[in-house]
Amino acid sequence: MTRPLDGITVVSLEHAIAAPFCTRQLADLGARVIKVERPGSGDFARAYDTRVKGQASHFVWTNRSKESLTLDLKQPGALAALTQLLGTADVLVQNLAPGATVRMGLSYEALRQQHPGLIVCDISGYGADGPYRDKKAYDLLIQSEAGFLSVTGTPEAPSKAGNSVADIAAGMYAYSNILSALLLRGKTGQGSHIDVSMLEALGEWMGYPMYYAFEGAAPPPRTAAAHASIYPYGPFTAGDGGTVMLGLQNEREWKVFCAVVLDDAALASDPRFDSNARRNEHREALQAIILATFGQHTAEQVVARLDQAQIANARMNDMAGLWAHPQLQARQRWQTVSTPAGDIPALLPPGRNNTFDYRMDPVPAVGQHTEAILRELGQGDEAIAALRAAGAI
Repeated sequence: MTRPLDGITVVSLEHAIAAPFCTRQLADLGARVIKVERPGSGDFARAYDTRVKGQASHFVWTNRSKESLTLDLKQPGALAALTQLLGTADVLVQNLAPGATVRMGLSYEALRQQHPGLIVCDISGYGADGPYRDKKAYDLLIQSEAGFLSVTGTPEAPSKAGNSVADIAAGMYAYSNILSALLLRGKTGQGSHIDVSMLEALGEWMGYPMYYAFEGAAPPPRTAAAHASIYPYGPFTAGDGGTVMLGLQNEREWKVFCAVVLDDAALASDPRFDSNARRNEHREALQAIILATFGQHTAEQVVARLDQAQIANARMNDMAGLWAHPQLQARQRWQTVSTPAGDIPALLPPGRNNTFDYRMDPVPAVGQHTEAILRELGQGDEAIAALRAAGAI
């Protein structure tokens, strides 16, 4: 069995989420990912929490199938080892502080002289130039700068996403850009420089609300879990207190919804509700009608009616519900991954491919592979001992 990225070596100067999430996707496809960490403590995301058998939830999620190499890059011996390692690599990924790799002599311009086939991917908050270049950037700050907070939450209060959506967006665009660069190198023989900005990644995901507010128009209102411009679309409470999520997409579904779910076919032609724009304009009145009907039934009965009408609906799951989701179990999406503290379940990457299995190897301990990697580079016992004595590894 051959995986798409078998034989590709990725070296990553990474921490937190965006770069580790990117490189884990590459490892899933078979790439050898060597994660460079600080000696002793490693990636600071290892200490975010202790929720997974004493390990951090963010870290075990984004770092399986990697090798951990500890190097103190402020020390010449460690930096020399990294430079030697890059001679064997296909890709360098980094999301260090702005300008850090340039100061170490590891910019794309410096590296391409010796390694013309190397692909260098820099992930940062705001990009390699412009007035915000040196500004610190964390996920929540980018959610704010990209306008995400302005359209998320309730009318009274904005809300951030419940996961690291800006980091994830940047990581996925870094991943897809690296795959594209590998394809391009196969045609030209030349490497590439990829500059991925968290702001630009999340900005792309904000396309709908931006165009909704085109040329100074009012932006989408914050409507909690309801849709800002389609109605009815969102959560509704049933008579037993359960919450049912539903979504209507067109006028055909609206008519069926009225006839089958609400038992009121005539409502479909009510001039307040006979188009999505008018339903959106009069959503409070329509909400009262829907809740009055739903209030006569349990959530399970409401879902049955929605299914009968072929209206899209869903349960509002919590994390326990997602862990136990019957669809994930039926499709055999769970595998076991080893960690330094024991085995844990892990979701397979999205997308089944009938020609290969994803790589699902262990989450590494800090520096677990340091000696083995240095020996691959030709370092002997004395050299390794000297680096260790100096605290360089």
